[in-house]
Amino acid sequence: MTEILVAYATKMGATREIAEAIAARIGSAAHEVTVLDAADVDSVEPYQAVVLGSALYAGRWRKDAVKLLTRNEELLRTRPLWLFHSGPLGSRLSPQQAPRKVRELAARVGAEEPFTFGGRLTPETAVGFFARRMARGSMAGDFRDWDEIGRWAGAIAQRLVEAR
Repeated sequence: MTEILVAYATKMGATREIAEAIAARIGSAAHEVTVLDAADVDSVEPYQAVVLGSALYAGRWRKDAVKLLTRNEELLRTRPLWLFHSGPLGSRLSPQQAPRKVRELAARVGAEEPFTFGGRLTPETAVGFFARRMARGSMAGDFRDWDEIGRWAGAIAQRLVEAR
């Protein structure tokens, strides 16, 4: 059994829910999976593979996710790493480019560009003035595609099985 870390950095909880769904799918393929807030991860040393996700706000990753990448850069070069971010809103989602620093870190450790998942913004979950205002407009809703999330996580689980 492989120990996999699924870490996330979130503001309103939507990215945590995506991370939990990814962990459940990977775990269903007989992998041992730990889900943690990126702020709670000191080292990736105990893990054989890592999935890291961040909420994406105004083109920026959450600081705790970037810190996890930076602190663990050397170790991440020696393990499989998958990255994702969530946040785009609306019915016509397109992949969002990661911030330059995240792209540079990903390249240095050999990871692909982060995969983009839609975000969620509802009046009940909105935090902050601008988010609450947006949650009353046309950008409000839950734009996460759970089937797409499941397919992406399933592909990771398959690659981990093949690597055994």
